[in-house]
Amino acid sequence: MKTYMATPSTIERKWFIVDAADKTLGRMAAEVAKVLRGKHKPTFTPNMDTGDHVIIINAEKIHLTGKKLVQKIYFRHSGYLGGATYTKAGELLAKNPVKMVELAVRGMIPKNRLGSQIYTKLHVYAGSEHPHEAQKPEVLEIDIR
Repeated sequence: MKTYMATPSTIERKWFIVDAADKTLGRMAAEVAKVLRGKHKPTFTPNMDTGDHVIIINAEKIHLTGKKLVQKIYFRHSGYLGGATYTKAGELLAKNPVKMVELAVRGMIPKNRLGSQIYTKLHVYAGSEHPHEAQKPEVLEIDIR
């Protein structure tokens, strides 16, 4: 038997839509990362971007377990001395829920050029409206809470 290796001409991409309302952030992000990477397909090839496009709607209604809204901290640095900024998850969810979901999914895909290419197929929206109706996205059921 020969090992199947996907080529750019044989890759077929679909569009999926995920409703994030009342879904747990990390569990949903793990499933989305798997679809973005293409690991759900039998034609998965580790060195190729074989994944599908994913649209996440209702990011503002995401759910965090335990005391994460108060205790989880997001860190970023401006590059200048004393430029550290710490933001609590509750503040980030209220201010920019799209960023929270994007950071969760970004942390679960590879940190290299392939990961950057995979990340471009993620589309996150705070509300229930999105501009990708022409792509006819299929509903991706994630059975987690």
